[in-house]
Amino acid sequence: MAFTIYPAIDLLDGKCVRLFQGDYEQSTVYHDSPAQIAEAFRQQGAEWLHVVDLDGAKAGRPVNQAIIEKIAGDVPIKIEVGGGIRNMDTIETYLAKGVSRVILGSSAISSPDFVKEALDRYPQQIAIGLDVKKGKVAVEGWLSVSDKTAVELAKELMKAGARRFIYTDISRDGALKGANSEAAEKLAAETGAEVIVSGGVSTVDEVAALARKSGKGIAGAIIGKALYTNQLSIKAALKAVETYAR
Repeated sequence: MAFTIYPAIDLLDGKCVRLFQGDYEQSTVYHDSPAQIAEAFRQQGAEWLHVVDLDGAKAGRPVNQAIIEKIAGDVPIKIEVGGGIRNMDTIETYLAKGVSRVILGSSAISSPDFVKEALDRYPQQIAIGLDVKKGKVAVEGWLSVSDKTAVELAKELMKAGARRFIYTDISRDGALKGANSEAAEKLAAETGAEVIVSGGVSTVDEVAALARKSGKGIAGAIIGKALYTNQLSIKAALKAVETYAR
């Protein structure tokens, strides 16, 4: 299984930000032009971007859609997008505008019929975001917590056709303390699905360790704050993956 590095762009009020542990009140603005950041990541060698509409996640509808569509139109890079995607029209609009993959999160719990329809119609272009807080899946922009564990929800969704999950431990997100790779690996082992790890990935050694697990279902790593604080570079992360692949 190939292992992919996904630089993250989180959008709040049209700007690139990072939250600390999912707290909207603890956000740091890193750049006013998300498109410039996307192009910079592409020039550094990234083949994918992970873009989240934080305003949309909270509102339950796209808020930064125009910015995302501009990135998709102007920057020759594959993009996966999450945040506020709650209906087929939004999915189809994003895909028509050049987005490669859409991420469904809260709707996996609130609208299972919609998620099943999306998986039926676009099985290769849907990923399910499992954002976990204290062992349970969080929803509505991480503001509420459900009663389901990641493994429980993933197994339910696999019956509907889900094959790719993004696992985020919210307590690690933006904290630069390392991802919860054990929980992500458990999810991959118990479901047989592809799992992309998010939340806290911050060192070359950690990227290499995750890449070594690609044979166990770990398909990639999303890197956010570590890139913006220059604790880790895309070039170094890609080199770590390439070294392991050889």
